[in-house]
Amino acid sequence: MNRWWRLLKHRWMDRHDSARAVPDDMAERIARRITASEGRHTGEVRLVVEAALPTSYLLRIGPEEPLPAVVRDRALAWFGRLRLWDTEHNNGVLIYLLLAEHAIEFVADRALARQVPPETWQAIVDRLSARLRAGGFEDGLTQALEEVSALLVQHFPSDSAAPGENELPDTVLRV
Repeated sequence: MNRWWRLLKHRWMDRHDSARAVPDDMAERIARRITASEGRHTGEVRLVVEAALPTSYLLRIGPEEPLPAVVRDRALAWFGRLRLWDTEHNNGVLIYLLLAEHAIEFVADRALARQVPPETWQAIVDRLSARLRAGGFEDGLTQALEEVSALLVQHFPSDSAAPGENELPDTVLRV
């Protein structure tokens, strides 16, 4: 894609595009699903829907650093910014959507990443991508959340005798 066209596209999109993709009522339903999910395991799940990359990230895209690497770096930056790496069991998961590029990234903290192979994450991304392309934004996000929850329940089930505290907000971040 032409560098200038990409820059223009990213500057054109903003927080309103994220809010249109995930309206308030949908964001509330997804947040409730995250809360319910976290009652079944010790992990923390966050969803970030970002309209566009900051210019500093866009200027890095090129032969040495292709778009997928830059998107991954941005997802990792959100992972750190939201302190998902700082949970008690090191099993946080970030679901990151970049609307301008139709890109999806999942970032799992080290304890979960050791348990789940990259192919499993890629399969979840592929299914979510197919649902989003078909126009099923909420259905796709719900399915992806259920799949992530199943992995967390499998590897880090909640102790029903002493359920863990919710370490991070369950709200959907739309930027």
